[in-house]
Amino acid sequence: MTVPVLISVVVLLFMPIPAQAKESLSKQIQDLVKRVDAQYARTKDLQADFVQETRIEGFDTALHSSGRVYIKKPGRLRWDFLKPSVEKIYVHGDQLEIYVPEHQQIIKGSLTRMVATKAPLLLLQGAGKLEEHFDVKPTGKGKTGAGGLPLLTLIPKQQEGQRSASPISRIVTEIQPKTYFIQTVQLHEVSGNVSIYQFKHFKANTGLDDKLFILVPPEGVVVVDDVLPPQ
Repeated sequence: MTVPVLISVVVLLFMPIPAQAKESLSKQIQDLVKRVDAQYARTKDLQADFVQETRIEGFDTALHSSGRVYIKKPGRLRWDFLKPSVEKIYVHGDQLEIYVPEHQQIIKGSLTRMVATKAPLLLLQGAGKLEEHFDVKPTGKGKTGAGGLPLLTLIPKQQEGQRSASPISRIVTEIQPKTYFIQTVQLHEVSGNVSIYQFKHFKANTGLDDKLFILVPPEGVVVVDDVLPPQ
């Protein structure tokens, strides 16, 4: 299961909502987005545990994995899959490195041109500026999550110079009511595949060391530069 970071605008049709309820819901969503953005704006670094469930269209059994994610401003992210196998993803701005110890290989490339396996990297990088990176919509008929907060449906906006269509149709997020961190992420692909990420054990502003976000190639590991054709 792969989740691309190359994005595009995808039109999502929602079921009709009565005008009065729609107006009220719209204000509620705007207020929630402001709270989420404000929380991430004052967060210099963040770490959390995650579990992932991937449902592949046509298969009855879901795939599961777990690990830990680290974020530090400006533009640094580390995504460690620990179970059932180890895979580490490092992001610095638009630079992406994927290290799979089992394969003894590191793949380097551009975040906006490569496929980042199993990680909603764009969303985590865009946290704090949701409306800049996404069109924010209500989910269904005003569906709610933890603490009664509305679920947010995010449609990635077209990026300058992007021509390829994205297989991501929408991202549905659940917000933690006390901290306003993103607690659950559902990535919906056009193909019907769905990846669900649940985050817990948040730790913010602990002063994460920059060295945590720098991949030092172990001896004997092969480094492969991005060989994807231009978009």
